[in-house]
Amino acid sequence: MNRGLYTSAIGMMTQMNNMDVITNNIANVDNTAFKKDTTVVQSFSEELMKILDDPSKSLIKRDNNIGKVSLGNFVTEVNTDFSKGSIEETGGTYDLAINGDGFFAIETINQDGTVVEKYTRDGSFTVNANNELMTKEGNYILGENGRIVIPNGSVNISENGYIYSNGEFVDRLKLVDFENKESLRKYGDNLYDRIDETVEKVFEGNVIQRHVETSNVNIVDEMVSMINVSRIYELNQKMVQTHDEVLGKAVTDIARK
Repeated sequence: MNRGLYTSAIGMMTQMNNMDVITNNIANVDNTAFKKDTTVVQSFSEELMKILDDPSKSLIKRDNNIGKVSLGNFVTEVNTDFSKGSIEETGGTYDLAINGDGFFAIETINQDGTVVEKYTRDGSFTVNANNELMTKEGNYILGENGRIVIPNGSVNISENGYIYSNGEFVDRLKLVDFENKESLRKYGDNLYDRIDETVEKVFEGNVIQRHVETSNVNIVDEMVSMINVSRIYELNQKMVQTHDEVLGKAVTDIARK
């Protein structure tokens, strides 16, 4: 009886985790180049059930192994779907989209003052009062020579990432790609952080100026998933109530006897 109660409760917790991921995807549907997350669900290790009474007392000869049973499923990890969103024209001088695989390199500063390189596909950039190219959140865009300072004038950025102001070369965007993008970790502000196992490779995409990449979240699919998760959660909730009622009756009946 308790096993069924625990299984249903674990099922509720699993659907709560699924709902958190779906809700986050929906909340970021309008964020430039946002990549949706998906959950990986795995079942608990199965346990072998046995007959508690001595099987030799049974009139029917049988093995005392009943079979295997699991406590249900649980979320083991949350993966990022790096499939590309659509390219949308904005007309903004500093709006950039990557056509193909790859990321822009971004300079961030940790709380201890350490400068760390992060990565993003969100190319909705701007310039500050010092003409430094930055993200909306205030992080610096990196070029091959460090921070990018763009003089006033007519700015053109080629598909290879070369930046020109009034026809004069300024710098080239630092564009990177990775063989195992699944190893990247979301950092916040639409940025990604690499780990020791992340393997860098040559960037082979191209840059499109005055365009940005939209998120790869399909709002209809996410709403359908949300409905399914809600139904499964409600079903497990009813099972918990049923198990609780049956357990309560069993305790009451035993107490009366």
